[in-house]
Amino acid sequence: MRSEKDFSLFLIAGLFGGIATGIFMTIFNNYLSDVFNLMPDGRGIVEFPRELPGVLIVFVLAFLAFLGDRRIIFVGTLVAAGGLLGLGMLSPTFGTMLIWMMVFSMGQHIMFTITPAIGMAMSKQAEHGMRLGRISAYSITGMLIAYAIVWLGFKHLNFTYSFAFILATVFMVLSSIAVICMHPQKPEKRKLRLVFKKEFRLFYVLSVVNGARKQIFLTFAPWVLIRMFQMDAPTFAILGLVVAAVSILTRKIVGKAIDIKGERFILTLEAIILFAICIGYAFAAELFTAGIAIVVIAGCYVLDNSMSAVEMARSTYVQKIAKDPADVTPTISTGISIDHVVAMSIPYFGGLLWAAVGYQYVFMAAAVIALINLILSRKIEV
Repeated sequence: MRSEKDFSLFLIAGLFGGIATGIFMTIFNNYLSDVFNLMPDGRGIVEFPRELPGVLIVFVLAFLAFLGDRRIIFVGTLVAAGGLLGLGMLSPTFGTMLIWMMVFSMGQHIMFTITPAIGMAMSKQAEHGMRLGRISAYSITGMLIAYAIVWLGFKHLNFTYSFAFILATVFMVLSSIAVICMHPQKPEKRKLRLVFKKEFRLFYVLSVVNGARKQIFLTFAPWVLIRMFQMDAPTFAILGLVVAAVSILTRKIVGKAIDIKGERFILTLEAIILFAICIGYAFAAELFTAGIAIVVIAGCYVLDNSMSAVEMARSTYVQKIAKDPADVTPTISTGISIDHVVAMSIPYFGGLLWAAVGYQYVFMAAAVIALINLILSRKIEV
């Protein structure tokens, strides 16, 4: 069947895109530290331009709606590839690096937003979670390959950051080739709009809380390991391998659990685990010796990153409560925009908090956010 062939091509695109994204994610924080010597407050400031495309994504998707979702994601992969190439070859200054980082981020956000809609469009409603879990599993397999590349390259092959970004560009282009080979969709007449409807209000609040908590982890969890424990890129690659190996299993489990147990169960469990992770980040160094503390914090890092599959539950929740199927993609993109309005500001204040009183207080604040997330998750009804 043509639809199954398209789904297979989409899985291949996810695999190559996962490799490119994995290379970027593994080296970017060390790149900022080694090349530009950023401090925690400076690292927080970087997140404003990096997350700005997430705020603008709803308008970008509306502008590209005439292409149809499958061609939109093709554009996203090309934009992301251009950003990676710019980071590798055209970033002699901090300012130019920020520009190319934003270009990559825009492509990445286009891909993240459209992927769930394409996956659900190629599956029956009862199988949405399983299909999205399979897509995520291919993506995380690509990241596993990326971590192996980074470890081997920086440990034994004298990779530079520039070469690593160029290599990531190649894999992103391969992802775009797989996407363009899919059968084109009939374009939707999607209006330039933010979807704010009563049935989605809990989703919007969850997006705000999730954006705040997630950005604290994305920005400052690697920074603790880099600045406090001097962890280098090859060691991050090893952690990434562990994350990928765990996530391949957890993403399939989460996908099935969404279909069987429902979104409220999954998001409640996520909130409880995230609270425990926050406590681990905040107090490990005070409760244990340095050697044990880094193991505990690294374990929190692995568990935290393995939880990213739960994002599927928020997408399937929107799909199940939507009265109009045409609202699904714009509502998810609206949620991402709301998420990123928060994500743009939180790292700045987190960096100031770290500089003033220490990183422990950043993660204590994240623990409070996790508790709020727990309360909200219990209100989900499908």
